[in-house]
Amino acid sequence: MVIIWNKSIKELIGEVISDKVDTTRTVLVKTVKVHPLYKKRFVVRRKYYAHDEKNVSKLGDVVKIRETAPISKTKKWLLVEVVTATK
Repeated sequence: MVIIWNKSIKELIGEVISDKVDTTRTVLVKTVKVHPLYKKRFVVRRKYYAHDEKNVSKLGDVVKIRETAPISKTKKWLLVEVVTATK
């Protein structure tokens, strides 16, 4: 996936892997990195908890999330838009 830097605000694009909690989405972000010595590419997977106020995203959707002030103990990301919706 893609990491976008805009005015020192981090935005990530990932897939919703859980929508069981009300107004909270678990988003899986995959990033490709290169090992500095061996030059092998590998995928780094990271889960983020994002706040979805209107519950617009569903399981399997590709969404854009933005870093924000802490909303709860684990939620520090805000759902900006649904990039690709599943049926």
